[in-house]
Amino acid sequence: MSQPKVIFLDAVNTLFGIRGSVGQIYGEFARQSGVDVDAEALDRAFFDSFSASPPCAFPGVEPVAIPAREYDWWYAIAARSFQLIGVFDRFDDFDRFFGPLYLHFAKADPWFIYDDVRPALQYWQQQGIELGIVSNFDSRLYAVLEALDLSRYFTSITISTEANAAKPASQIFTTALSKHRCEPTQAWHIGDSTGADFEGAKAVGIRGILLKR
Repeated sequence: MSQPKVIFLDAVNTLFGIRGSVGQIYGEFARQSGVDVDAEALDRAFFDSFSASPPCAFPGVEPVAIPAREYDWWYAIAARSFQLIGVFDRFDDFDRFFGPLYLHFAKADPWFIYDDVRPALQYWQQQGIELGIVSNFDSRLYAVLEALDLSRYFTSITISTEANAAKPASQIFTTALSKHRCEPTQAWHIGDSTGADFEGAKAVGIRGILLKR
């Protein structure tokens, strides 16, 4: 196929990345709450906590309740991260600490757009290719895309918490396809994860393209 009808893209580490590291950002917010931490140790703890968490998807949950479930999901990861490095009990009020941290990742400040992203999106649009996002991010993604001025490139956004399934599950990909009335063979999916993006897309018949940042 010389040209797909639609190209789906992952979000984090594909379209945009984190400035510095999660450990650095979490650590800065922790210091503002009077808790000093080692950023590298916290970053490793975050990765371990994130990797051990269940998928960020909530089948059977009413849409109105999803934002609260998203918040709780990330709260558990953050709490576990600080527990792993032995400083969780140093917070006077972890709830008060976590709220501003959670909102911070809905803004432009912690993110940067990769240099090749805008030229690629503009080129594909000029070729008449529809563009969509398929991501295991939560509903803060809408605000992030607006803040980074990326929303205008995409005609669909499919996130795991709204699709009731996280990549590499086929349901999130078929949900995205249905928004474009598109057959799997007419679509590409580009992402940085071998399992979630490349293999997940291939399993439903979409051409998977692994992006190595």
